[in-house]
Formats: sequence, C-alpha cells, structure tokens
Amino acid sequence: MVDKKRLFNTIKRLIALDSQNPPGNEEKVADFVNTYFKKLGLKTETLHFKKKRDNVLAVLKGGAGRNSLLLTPHLDTVPAGKNWRSDPFTVKVAGDRLYGLGATDCKGNLASCMEAVNSIVEDGIRLDYDLIIAATADEEAGSSLGLIPLLERGLIKPTAALVLDADDFEIVVTQKGLLHLKVCIRGRKAHGAYPWLGVNAIDIAAKVILDLKKHLHCRLKNKYLRNPTVNIGTINGGDKVNVVSDWCEFSLDYRFLPGMSEKEFLAALRKSLNKYTKNFKIEIQSLQAPYNIDPAHHLVRGLAGAIKEAGVKPRITGSEGATVITFFQSKGIPAVATGFGREGCAHIADEYAHLSSLYNGALVLESFLRKYEFDSANKEKIWKC
Repeated sequence: MVDKKRLFNTIKRLIALDSQNPPGNEEKVADFVNTYFKKLGLKTETLHFKKKRDNVLAVLKGGAGRNSLLLTPHLDTVPAGKNWRSDPFTVKVAGDRLYGLGATDCKGNLASCMEAVNSIVEDGIRLDYDLIIAATADEEAGSSLGLIPLLERGLIKPTAALVLDADDFEIVVTQKGLLHLKVCIRGRKAHGAYPWLGVNAIDIAAKVILDLKKHLHCRLKNKYLRNPTVNIGTINGGDKVNVVSDWCEFSLDYRFLPGMSEKEFLAALRKSLNKYTKNFKIEIQSLQAPYNIDPAHHLVRGLAGAIKEAGVKPRITGSEGATVITFFQSKGIPAVATGFGREGCAHIADEYAHLSSLYNGALVLESFLRKYEFDSANKEKIWKC
C-alpha cells in the first residue's frame, strides 16, 4: 500500500543530497537509491562512466516471460542559483507544496517511483514481467554519462520504457527533433571609416539569420506540437567599434517536427551562407531525432487508464523540448514520458511540487505496474518518424 508519510520522508532525503549538474556528482544520491532498492530485495548495481557520475540499476524479477518494462527518472538537478528564499536542500512545506531543488525535476518523480515499487514488494505482488529501474546521471547535461551509454552498450534492453520526467500527469507521445550548431563566418578587416574596403562578417551573419527566419514555413502539422522554431542563442564578433569585423560566430537551436529532417534546414543554411560568402564553417554540436508513438499504443492506453483510476485526468501531449524518450527510438523500444511535478516549476528558484500529486503519482505507477500487460498483437512498436 502506498504510504504518504514514507513518500514524504523519501523526497526529503533525496532533496537533501546535492546532485547539481554542473558540476555533476550523483554519488551520494545514487548510494541512497541503491540502498533503498537493495533493502527491498531487488538486484541492484551502480554503474558510472565517469568518476562520481553514478547510475543505479535495480531489477524486480517477475514471471517467466521475456518482457521487461523500464522506469527511468534521473538523479541530477540543475544548479540552484542564488535567488532561493529558503535552503534549496531542505524541504520547506507550505500547505500542499513541497519546496526544494528537484521537487519537480526530478526527485519528486523518483520518490514516487521508489514508493510505488516499495508498495508492490510490500504487498507481495509478482509482476508478469521484469521491472527495471534506471535512475540515471547527467540528464540535465545531455545524458552522455547516463541513459545514452546504458542503452548504447546494451546494459539495459527493455521491451518498453516509461520515462519519469514530465509534469501534471501528462503523457508525452511525441516531441520535436533538436539541432544545435555554431556558424563561423570570416570577413576582411578595414578601418571603420572605410567599410567598403573590408568584408563585414557581422553584416553577413545578420543577413543569414534573416534568411533562416523566413525558412520556417512548414507544410506539416502536428496536433500536439507548435511549428518548427529557430532561436539564435549567442552571437559574437568583431574586435573594436571602429574596425570592420573580420569574424562573427553565432549559435542556434532548431526544433523540427516528426516527419521532418535536419537535412532540409542545413541545406537552406548552406545556401544562404553561399549567397553572401564562401568563407564559413558549420559545426554541429548536438542532434536528436524527433519522436512519435501512436496515442492508441498499449503503453499509452495503460498509463492513461491508471491515471484515470487515481481520479486525475490524463493529458496526451507533445514536448517542444528534448526529453530522453528519443534515445529509445534507434533501439526500436516504445517509450512515453510522464511525471507528477508542477508545470512551470522546473529550473526555477523556489521550485516546488504538490505532495498530493506525488502521492497520486505513486498510486498511478503502482496501478500501472500491477496491471500492465505487453500487447503481442501490437508488438510494442513505435511509429517511424
């Protein structure tokens, strides 16, 4: 049986363990989670791909079937910053609100997961499948020390996955692709009083940026997502006000819909650059494919049913940002994301979650895990983007 007091104590302990990323050190919180699951009788293991960047794997063995379901919250948080009105590592209670770093993102979800598993073990429930819990490092900095190597090295091979990193009982079934890149443009110096004698790299960058904004028209539509976007995140260039700039660099963030490719955008970027200069370089820094799963998929329907059973209205949504569900795509593993934090509270000072939501979240997970059956007719396949 889900125990609200035990859940509250767990989240207090989790928030008290500093796992800010950067700098990045999940060792203490991972040790707590590993010990928790080990005491429940789960087979546990701590893995790291860099010193002090620990990931916890725990397995609750089920029936004789070969299927396995993964639950994966993350251990790290963003830095607290300087604007908190209370200690970010000590839970402050105000009515139903629990204030603390990670209350919403993502230690509240982790606590709900731990309580749900505790309840299943305590009640002697034997699942029809193996339950894998992967509490991962480095999610806030790209997961290169967490979920990505766990999947790429075959250390986890679930049949299906539920990512616990969302808010207000939403079920994320689709998300945009992500492209981060830097453009470096070279011009030619001249005296600022005689700009026609030089080639101003900043002028070129401005023209290219305007061209890119015009390129965002999209013929595709997605009922859960807004149109593609481009954001110029940084721009630097020039040495002095009275010198024609012979260099300019800008970085951008491009988000695109399922059914689209980053190749079309890159082709438009190169075409625009070539129109104004031949002296440029493009550095791709990060690329994630878009993701889509059928909202009628067995995984989605099962989760929605468990949320309704808890008296909460499920919300089928898409993610404009990049969650880790995309990393399951290349492995052919169907995945959705859900969570129980407060929308708009991730990455802010005085972050909070509602204790009632975390409690209901634990009830949802317990019900979902008890009743989940793998759909052999659907073969647990994801939509291809």
